[in-house]
Formats: sequence, structure tokens, C-alpha cells
Amino acid sequence: MISPDFYLNINSEEEFERAVWKTFHFQIENCSVYRDYVRLLDRLEVNQLRDIPFLPISFFKSHSVTSGEAEVSKVFQSSGTTGMKRSKHHVIDLDWYEKSYLWSYEKFIGPTQNQVILALLPNYLEQGDSSLVYMVHDLIQQSQSSLSGFVLNDVAEISKRYDEAIALGKQVVIFGVSYALLDLADQNLDLTKAIVIETGGMKGKREEMSKEDLHQKLKSSLNLSQVYSEYGMTELLSQAYSQENGIYNCPPWMRIYIRDVYDPFQLQTVGKKGGINIIDLANYYSCSFIATEDSGRCLSDGFVIEGRIEQSDWRGCNLMVD
Repeated sequence: MISPDFYLNINSEEEFERAVWKTFHFQIENCSVYRDYVRLLDRLEVNQLRDIPFLPISFFKSHSVTSGEAEVSKVFQSSGTTGMKRSKHHVIDLDWYEKSYLWSYEKFIGPTQNQVILALLPNYLEQGDSSLVYMVHDLIQQSQSSLSGFVLNDVAEISKRYDEAIALGKQVVIFGVSYALLDLADQNLDLTKAIVIETGGMKGKREEMSKEDLHQKLKSSLNLSQVYSEYGMTELLSQAYSQENGIYNCPPWMRIYIRDVYDPFQLQTVGKKGGINIIDLANYYSCSFIATEDSGRCLSDGFVIEGRIEQSDWRGCNLMVD
């Protein structure tokens, strides 16, 4: 077993590339699901990053995606509507996850020590085994404030804790799934001094809307100058954050690539829309090369998300899932 320092110490493109190749060869040897997929594509021998195959994310619903034979410490499951098959991420070493999310949170949001963190994640709590709940619970514990906690739909309690935290000179962070934040926005609270982080979508609770419209609604109703976003998923141990304008940035060990939805082995240039591929080196003991079902664009200063890929447009990557 190697330490998370493997990715935490990446400070340059050269170090990132060396770590990518080390990870690729390790997973080809130790992750049977990924190896079999790459073998079917006849891409076991590649020498450019752009040629590395990305495993369709749906494999996490049908297979146990692990690298090596070490004992699994925790199984995270995705959220989902009734009857939907949930993705499972079998995590061998939780230290890799904990160090990853803490580094990114403190880099993009700020140190937990002077924060009061309020979480509105009802559906994640109801379904259980959520990696997001695990992360936010740990951040709440690290804030060491009795005001921090999961507050669900109790608007009066949210307002009370917000006012108390501001009076104490604390930075209030409200971490919420999109539909729960919209429910909060309907109450027209003044949360001027809070950092509001949205994540997770509508989960079938409200009509889907664009990120731009969602953020505009939250800003106008909660008296915010900006709305933050977190982009993460059960299948990844790292997160990207957007601090403004819906443009996300990654930690140094995570990269976003955009693929052509009609030719998944063709990567798009900057500014062109396509399916989102992710390299996440924190996934060392599962699979670090993931083809998601999200669409977006890479920009010169980050990336943007533009929704889900329509099933009719999902080409190539899923042809070998069965």
C-alpha cells in the first residue's frame, strides 16, 4: 500500500504525467474490470495520455471496481430515485478520500476552523452510505463548532444558527443539494454573509433547471453576490469547486477532458462541448480513468457543466458494458 502523498505532492504537469502512467500500469495489472475493458479495446499499450481509455461510469453499478486484493474499508453508494440501481464505490483506504476532500475544501472554500458548516442534504441522509454525507460530516466535526450540523428543512433553525455564527465572527458555509437550497430560497432569508455551496441536482424533487438559472434564483432570493458549486460523485474520491460564474477548478491530481459523444476516443478542443472524462489519481485503488454521463466544455481557466448526456447521444463507451 502506498500513501496518499503519492498525489498530494503533485506540483507540476511533469509530476502529474508520471503519476498518471504509474497509476495506469498499476490498474491494468490490478483492476480486472479496467484491464478487461482496455483489452477489449486493444489499448493495453499506449504512450500518450490522450490515448488512455476511460471506463464508462456505469461499470460501478454492475461490477466491483477495485485495484488489488486489499480489504475494502467502506462501500459508498450513489443517491437515486426509487427502483434505480445505485452505483457502488468500494474504497480500500479511506485516508485517500479524507485527505483529498480536505485539501480541496480548504483550498477552494477555506479552513474549517473558523467556520460554521450547515448541511441540507435530506435525500443523501435518507438513502445512506453517501460519500457526500461522509465528507460533510467530517468537515462539520473539524469545524469544532456546536452550531455546525445537518439541519435539513428547519428554516427557523438555519436562521437561528446563521445569526449566532455571524455574531461570533464565524464564516457560515451552507452545503446543500440543489432542491433543498431552492426550498430555502422560497423563504427569502437574508444570508448575505454566508458561502452557499450547491451540489447534487434536483433528485426528482423539482423540475430541472440550468446552473445559471439556479444560481440566479439563489442569489436573488437569499441576497447573495455569488453561489459556489461542488462537482463530485460516488465514483470519485476528489471534487472540483466553482467559486463564481459556474467555472470549476480541480485539485492538481484531477483532470477533466472532453470527448466527442459520437467518437469517445476523440478528445475535443477547448471550448467544444462533449462528454466529461475525468482522471482522478485519488482513485488509485479503484479506477482513476472515468467516462461520466455528464456533458460540458473545457475552458482556458477551468471547465463548465452543461447537463447530462441524452441516452440517444451516448455512443461508443457503453458498447462493451454488457
